[in-house]
Amino acid sequence: MSSQRLFAAVLPPEPAADELARAVSPLHAIPGAVNLRWTARAGWHYTLAFLGNVDEELLPELYTRLERAAHRTEPFPLRIHGGGRFDGRALWAGAEGGIDTLRLLAQRAHAAARKAGVPMEEHRRYTPHLTLARSRDQADLTPYTAALEGFEGMEWEAGELALVRSNLPVDGVQGEQPRYEVVRAWPLGR
Repeated sequence: MSSQRLFAAVLPPEPAADELARAVSPLHAIPGAVNLRWTARAGWHYTLAFLGNVDEELLPELYTRLERAAHRTEPFPLRIHGGGRFDGRALWAGAEGGIDTLRLLAQRAHAAARKAGVPMEEHRRYTPHLTLARSRDQADLTPYTAALEGFEGMEWEAGELALVRSNLPVDGVQGEQPRYEVVRAWPLGR
């Protein structure tokens, strides 16, 4: 049986991504930046629920349940804001605005996947983040988070829940990144 590697996400609009790209560009000059694996701009998103490999037979039910989750959630204001890190392994940009609604949408996407038959890990408290870079080893990400501390992106309306397929990179190809493709998207609200 074939499967697809999927996650539910909110994607920032182009102008917001442009602003973030301008803020991230100088970070590449910080000593040690060459040792980080920087996320390509096409990979910038706020993951709501990671579904892993989903059997294709579950997709119709998954689509129905995610659509319902989207319709039950009103559009909300969001902005890319500041930065943070998970240990010394991941550097990210944060979010500000309708965070409670973003968390609710994450809970609903997680529940929709579970009810559609997707085996899901236990839902943890959601930390909205957009991954900018990863490190194979522990890295001191303090200079990067400090540089992003004052970043205040434009406000935009999150109005869509996207189901995204992750096509993993080809092994052994230097600098190869996952490729992301929106499979389906549903407008928020009725």
